[in-house]
Amino acid sequence: MRRIEPPRHEHGHLRQPLTAGEKIALDFFDKLLPPEWEIYTQPHFNGLRPDFVLLNPDIGIGIYEVKDWNLDAMRYEVREYHKGYKELWATPRDGRSFKVENPFDKIRRYKEAIFNVYCPRLEQKAGFGAINAGLIFPMADSDLVRELQAHFLKDNEKERRAEFWPIVGREELAREMVNTAAPLLERKGKGYMRPELADDLRGWLVEPDFAREQRRPLQLDAAQRNLAETRTSSGYRRIRGPAGSGKSLVLAARAARLIDEGKDVLIVTYNMTLWHYLRDLVVRERKRGKTPGRLTFTHFHEWCGNVCWNSGFANEYVEIMRPITKIKNQNLQPREEARRLRPILPPILNQKVPELALRAAAGAPEDQKYDAILVDEGQDYLPLWWNALRRALREGGEMVLVADTSQDLYGTAKSWTEAAMTRAGFSGAWAKLDVSYRLPTELLSLSQNFAELFLPPDTRIIPQPEQRELGISPCALKWIQCDDQEVVNACLNAVLSIMKLTGPNHGLSNTDITFLCSSHEIGRQVVDRLNGEPWGISSAHTFAESKGEQNRRKMAFFLGRPRVKATTLHSFKGWEARVLVLHLGHAMSPEDMAAAYAAITRLKRDEDGKGSFLTVVCSAPQLSDYGRAWPVFEDRRTFFS
Repeated sequence: MRRIEPPRHEHGHLRQPLTAGEKIALDFFDKLLPPEWEIYTQPHFNGLRPDFVLLNPDIGIGIYEVKDWNLDAMRYEVREYHKGYKELWATPRDGRSFKVENPFDKIRRYKEAIFNVYCPRLEQKAGFGAINAGLIFPMADSDLVRELQAHFLKDNEKERRAEFWPIVGREELAREMVNTAAPLLERKGKGYMRPELADDLRGWLVEPDFAREQRRPLQLDAAQRNLAETRTSSGYRRIRGPAGSGKSLVLAARAARLIDEGKDVLIVTYNMTLWHYLRDLVVRERKRGKTPGRLTFTHFHEWCGNVCWNSGFANEYVEIMRPITKIKNQNLQPREEARRLRPILPPILNQKVPELALRAAAGAPEDQKYDAILVDEGQDYLPLWWNALRRALREGGEMVLVADTSQDLYGTAKSWTEAAMTRAGFSGAWAKLDVSYRLPTELLSLSQNFAELFLPPDTRIIPQPEQRELGISPCALKWIQCDDQEVVNACLNAVLSIMKLTGPNHGLSNTDITFLCSSHEIGRQVVDRLNGEPWGISSAHTFAESKGEQNRRKMAFFLGRPRVKATTLHSFKGWEARVLVLHLGHAMSPEDMAAAYAAITRLKRDEDGKGSFLTVVCSAPQLSDYGRAWPVFEDRRTFFS
């Protein structure tokens, strides 16, 4: 039996009823596609809103927009502006032209998002061909649609547009030309798609339905539960607390409650790898029942781009981003590209883009706004960013900011003065969470010492132990101090040493091991060495030369892959793990020290008393004296007289 989500009997309760054209398209696909094809109708695709997504785990993905436009009743044209920017306009019989939503750009964005973000393990380049992005015009002649489409195809796409960018009109539907609508049907055996890759996508198309017995419900103390189940009179709340104090738990629990009430919720993070962790927490807290609200995850600059594109500010957005795009289009070596981008990124991304997004969000339609906006890792945000997000809040909505200024990795926490807080809509004192529930007892003490020694007094938040802590969270802590040239070997051997401890005795698997690194280059060398002879150990990692490939790897990180995990200190902020190997490089600036502190405090104690493991490989001489206080300290530096 075919899988249709949601089932047909629930279509009467969709948030947006199917149009006549969408009903025709659904019947067309349901009748003519082989039964192994899955059909997802109006999936809430993490903020994207295609009309249909088709999925065959062995063949590929189809993503479709349906337009009930009558091209005979209205004239459509493409207007091209300076520097290649194009818009779609319509002119009715009264002659008053207006700009219309551009479905050709829309399906391209869908396809690129699936490939780069939501199904990131598809093979590079070839995997892009496993995705059809099509348009269905049930009331129009497909030839007229293709005339418009030609303006929005790249030169190398035009010859194969029928294969990758299909157009379906009323004639194709009437003649049941399903191969025209889904060209992937004729491409069996190419192996771009595999069932495990389909699982990546399903996690976004359908909320994972984890069995209750396999999940532990969120455990919140009285203070955390109060914050999760109430709102302030103004709707604005700020929460601060140290590592492991449950800030993300509160945010996720609040989101779950609002979604269960039918509210639309936006969760904004600085770190895109954090989405997976927060989604899991929200699922654990959901009560279900009536029709849920809409949950969207984004990071700030992705939201900026989306709100500009969706609110008529695309031309200005493209113009602001042009200096960045110009450098990226030169196909430079990654280091040279990074060198050229370094001076231009802050003014564009920190100021110009947020200012434009603020204007765009102010005029956005209600269906692009939210009943609640929850911001995690708020210390990484600037007040301007927060105020831009405020424009996307519906009247009477609520906003929550959670922060730990001790983890000020980007030097932004100092921007949040009390005056800035007042202008951001806050009043009264911070809600505080003081107790760290995550850290093993021994590491908690060492983390307190690190904060007092190396973090600025005005931003550090010292984690406090539980009042009734019984001290039954054993952990193995080791600090290895070494020279720069020995870092890769030391990290490699640290991972291999922990592998000797895996097995039934400790209840550990090799896939529980996470390697965190302060350097992309060192991280790549370590994972390459692990993957090479004689070990052949594969890893799920985020290290790559290009920024685009790094982002794709981040979205593939922690998707249940049976491998050692490896990523940067920054990408793991907000996560937790029971087994960590951590590399700290030259720590000098306050931001470097904050990153080191954030990484050390990622360790999670084991509630079953089987222990947790943390090995630090440090080449920063400033930290060697601190490292000597750890239970096991090895000084492998070479000293010359």
